[in-house]
Amino acid sequence: MNIGQAAQRSGLSAKMIRYYESIGLLPAAGRSDSGYRQFSAQDLHTLAFIKRSRDLGFSLEEVGKLLTLWQDRGRASADVKALASGHIDALNRKIAELSGLRDTLQELVEHCHGDHRPDCPILKDLESGCCSSHSATNIK
Repeated sequence: MNIGQAAQRSGLSAKMIRYYESIGLLPAAGRSDSGYRQFSAQDLHTLAFIKRSRDLGFSLEEVGKLLTLWQDRGRASADVKALASGHIDALNRKIAELSGLRDTLQELVEHCHGDHRPDCPILKDLESGCCSSHSATNIK
């Protein structure tokens, strides 16, 4: 199938497929006599693997490692588990960071009167360059 068909079936854009090919996540596609990329069922299977990995938030580097492990039938599942566990740890750190940002912004919003007056603790906090969760209480 051509790249448009592969894109439609995989749920990825043709641009992403070309990119994944260019960085080596996807093997170079075969070419038709006229030079168009031709994708096989195995290529689609690999694209589905890449897409699902990316949907789960794995970085391109991690996807490359997962692909290597997936293609190595002699690999230990412990290697896969370690990679996935490391990704969970990174996700948990990011969740904690985002929760902290949300809490800080929530606190700022709660201290903003939201009326016709120009005083705004949100803008004061942004102006100060301060980002600690207690900054809103200092601005009241």
